[in-house]
Amino acid sequence: MAFPADDMPDRIRIHEVGPRDGLQNEKTVVPTPVKAEFIRRLADAGLRTIEATSFVHPKWVPQLADAERLMAMLDGVEARLPVLVPNERGLERALALGVREIAVFGSATESFAKANLNRSVDESLAMFEPVVARARDAGASVRGYLSMCFGDPWEGPVPVAQVVGVARRLFDLGCTELSLGDTIGVATPGHVTELLVSLHQVGISADHLAVHFHDTYGQALANTLSALQSGVTTVDASAGGIGGCPYAKSATGNLATEDLVWMLNGLGIDTGVDLDRLTATSVWMADHLGRPSPSRTVRALSHEDSHEEQ
Repeated sequence: MAFPADDMPDRIRIHEVGPRDGLQNEKTVVPTPVKAEFIRRLADAGLRTIEATSFVHPKWVPQLADAERLMAMLDGVEARLPVLVPNERGLERALALGVREIAVFGSATESFAKANLNRSVDESLAMFEPVVARARDAGASVRGYLSMCFGDPWEGPVPVAQVVGVARRLFDLGCTELSLGDTIGVATPGHVTELLVSLHQVGISADHLAVHFHDTYGQALANTLSALQSGVTTVDASAGGIGGCPYAKSATGNLATEDLVWMLNGLGIDTGVDLDRLTATSVWMADHLGRPSPSRTVRALSHEDSHEEQ
């Protein structure tokens, strides 16, 4: 049963990050055919934006060393399949395969920029500049991930003005969308609202923004609700709640797509996602990963199914 709220959008786009952001953190390498089947099942569940992989050097993220092989197995998938690229070489590899939606991954803090990119914030933005320009010249859209928007494990709380400054610079490079990341899951709803208001004041409106929450303190859904009330209509989530961050040890899993869909269904907000199919997909992937899904909705719905079968 749905109970719509007046200050909510009618529809949102879920940017599914499980195949990239989720699987890159697995200790064991998931076979390429399993990844391809995961993406196909997610698309069959109604997800229309699925971040497929990253064209990063295999030494840094061995779990995603099969990017070319994976993309070749995804012909016919009815979904947008953006990919992450770390630099110009990664962009070349992606464009050669016909990819026309790419993402770059930046940081709002110096500590995480050094840990994740081995560069300062200024140096990382300088590295992204030709990547974004070449991608746009090739007709590709460019998403800019901005991590550590709320807190940093080395620097503590991150000032809103600092985040806004880096976001504006990333946007000015030519990014068509910015995804605001709560990488260690410390954001609270008021903080989310303050950041979105401040971004609007420097000319970055909600229709160019997405939010990417982690659930370390159980705030991911509350933070999402706050973002929706501020006009955001794109939300990142990971099927089954898989994923963390290899360079930030305190980061727990992403907001589970199923938990998000359950809340949005209750608000009468259209996502186009079949929750039962999505849950079945996450149960299937959890079996391949050898552990249960951390998503409360997946556990609840799959528990109901097991009771019905008895």
